[in-house]
Amino acid sequence: MGSGMAGTLDEAYQRLHATGPEFDGWLSNHGPMAAEAMVRHGHADRVQPWLDGYMRRLEEFPRGSGPIGSGWQDALGDPRRIADWTVYFRREVTGQPWRQALETWWPRLLPGVAAAATHWVIRVGHAVRALRQDGEDADHLTELAHGLAYWAARWQPVPGTPAAEPPPATTAAGGGPGAADALAVVPRIANQSGGIGDRLARLAELPGWPAALAAPQFPTSPEALMPWLAGLVDAAVLRYLRYGHGEGVMLVHSATAPNAILRTLPALDRRLWAPSVAASWAATAALTASYAPAAPAAQTALPGPPTGTQAAEETFARAVEHGDEHVIKFADTAADVYARTGNSDALAAAIRATRLIDR
Repeated sequence: MGSGMAGTLDEAYQRLHATGPEFDGWLSNHGPMAAEAMVRHGHADRVQPWLDGYMRRLEEFPRGSGPIGSGWQDALGDPRRIADWTVYFRREVTGQPWRQALETWWPRLLPGVAAAATHWVIRVGHAVRALRQDGEDADHLTELAHGLAYWAARWQPVPGTPAAEPPPATTAAGGGPGAADALAVVPRIANQSGGIGDRLARLAELPGWPAALAAPQFPTSPEALMPWLAGLVDAAVLRYLRYGHGEGVMLVHSATAPNAILRTLPALDRRLWAPSVAASWAATAALTASYAPAAPAAQTALPGPPTGTQAAEETFARAVEHGDEHVIKFADTAADVYARTGNSDALAAAIRATRLIDR
């Protein structure tokens, strides 16, 4: 990406870093993720006008209460400490190479994969992509710090997974289901009402939930882990086309969260790949169990896949025109899936999101 586009993203980061990670009590600030996706797909000229409207919804960055030090575990999962965590992580990512800081904190924070309905990992994933593709500058590093701080402040494990570490990878020798097959048989909670916290709590009592968590057979070799995770992202995007009507916004994250982890893996030591893939599965399965309907939509309700040599570009442009931050992020992930698989249903899923999510 040219320096002008990177400058556009830095300007967006500067504006957004004066705002808090949440607004209206609990809604997550998606500005940095949507801005990065728009720049990445050649829509840098739309970023500032989009932010002019979006930032009217945001709140000022919160005030801190005191420094976080060696007893950081006490502040983990405390949203009142978001400003303190941000100061802490700004030191962490600038006082050493950012990859080193990420590798230190990734295994500490990864068990809290459900933090803020997975928004933490999505923000971190976009920040890592920007750092890897644009280079390291102060605003990009600050964005990574904001993402890690939000993760730490909203740290929350998925029920049924160990709090101390993510579920371990298993061997593929048993010939168990791959990502798509495992996702297809995830059970649903009976009472799909309330917020994400209420729904996650019900997973602990859901018959079949422990079996669902253990269902996939994760590869043992690092070389095979990335394709497996890519297959999970592919499956989640394609399932959105048929099941997104259960909850158009929240089911977006069943695809964008594992894709954010997929984008982060190249910046991590390979020893962290297996727990990252397992945590990705836990997050996607939890969102599916909590929000996906039992029955797919009728075929007649689904949009046809776009055609033509510019189908992916036109689909993302349609998302930008729609304007909703979730639609933009999902189109970004759907474009990845289409580029990897050539399956035009991935783009149809992105178009479906424009219909299911109100602006």
